[in-house]
Amino acid sequence: MADYDFDVLVIGAGPGGYVAAIRAAQLGLKVACAEGRATLGGTCLNVGCIPSKALLHASELYEEAAGGALAKLGVKLGSVELDLDAMHAQRLDAVKGLTGGIEFLFKKNKVEWLKGYAAFTGKDSVKVGANNGEGREVRAKNIVIATGSSVTPLPGVEIDQKVVVDSTGALELAKVPAHLVVIGGGVIGLELGSVWRRVGAKVTVVEYLDQILPGFDGDVRKEAQRLFKKQGIEFRTGTKVTGVSVKGGKASITIEPAKGGATETIEADNVLVAIGRKPNTDGLNLDAAGLKLNQRGQIETDHDFRTATPGVWAIGDVIPGPMLAHKAEDEGIAVAENIAGLTGIVNHDLIPSVVYTMPEIAGVGLTEEAAKEKGEVKVGKFPMAGNSRAKTNHEPDGFVKVIADAKTDRVLGVWIITSVAGTMIAQATQAMEFGATSEDIAYTCHAHPTHSEAIKEAAMAVTGKPIHV
Repeated sequence: MADYDFDVLVIGAGPGGYVAAIRAAQLGLKVACAEGRATLGGTCLNVGCIPSKALLHASELYEEAAGGALAKLGVKLGSVELDLDAMHAQRLDAVKGLTGGIEFLFKKNKVEWLKGYAAFTGKDSVKVGANNGEGREVRAKNIVIATGSSVTPLPGVEIDQKVVVDSTGALELAKVPAHLVVIGGGVIGLELGSVWRRVGAKVTVVEYLDQILPGFDGDVRKEAQRLFKKQGIEFRTGTKVTGVSVKGGKASITIEPAKGGATETIEADNVLVAIGRKPNTDGLNLDAAGLKLNQRGQIETDHDFRTATPGVWAIGDVIPGPMLAHKAEDEGIAVAENIAGLTGIVNHDLIPSVVYTMPEIAGVGLTEEAAKEKGEVKVGKFPMAGNSRAKTNHEPDGFVKVIADAKTDRVLGVWIITSVAGTMIAQATQAMEFGATSEDIAYTCHAHPTHSEAIKEAAMAVTGKPIHV
């Protein structure tokens, strides 16, 4: 240690970075984490996963009360009003509590927080906080790059965070827009579009592809679009945005068919640009570390998260794979264990995806389309309308779909649309991690009445034996 300040230096304190730092410290290593944001937790806790879920939950309760859903259950209310300031306040309170919790965990585990953004000065050294003044140069035996991702810009469209916003700005809108246009029919656009629709906005989603939710199972994509349309969201699929102009606090969005055709203009109060995210590598001075980016702007690693430079590792959104907080967390644990000489493994074939709309949408493993490209499959589907708990809760929309190998019966993918799909997908992921067959799930006793019984019934449907349909 005479030559090094730390055993491990983690650059970035998002879900991957802070978990890597804590796990490395738990394993007895001297650890520091460089983070320039004023609070820990990265995009996810500060302006992503957590605050968006706070607004999704609050807006869902508001819609249930204002829309009369509670009255149908025997809960009668007086006039229902939206207090947007209070809704934002509880969002900020949730963020404050969780980011403060990570700071506590750093102190508890003796992780030193180096406040400032880091840039490589050599293959084993970085300067932290040079952008804020003098900076501090430190050396570490191992350096983990965990700098996350940021919003992908739409060429020619300027985000002013007032009229034209990204996902961060969409969390901060001071009033409900009369009309919100969402550019991008992916997870972020649908979640934030749902928030503002529930509290009174007209929402139009413009998606370049023919269907929303690229990468999800085909049946799920179709059913999700049908349900969102039923809720009042307007979709313009197969459509590209050619320009956005702002005048007098309003936006004009120019669109045309993706395959070419007549131009059309949509007027809106706000525009949300949600076409994806890109790795955060600018400013890291990767050349000094001897690293190059691939064509997608990512850092390539091996299965153990080693980069081409010995002693430099990378995890999370800066490396190939889905840009999901839980993937980064698992990689954070794995990279720390690998650095400590243990065996850290992440099964990248089983990273669940969740859309936290109502109903929720979740999936893990292969889509039916991808599974069929690999060989013959058997598919079982079970409608939530046949599930006693969902029906009792007035949540009949959606289904569970189980995809299994036709020869071995091994489960290849599970896709769910229902109110608690995000929770239910954990069972499917764990079953698949242990190599479960559809028969294994079908003959596993599930508590009654629960939404999860639909997973059992869908597994039974793989061989044509569901009970309640």
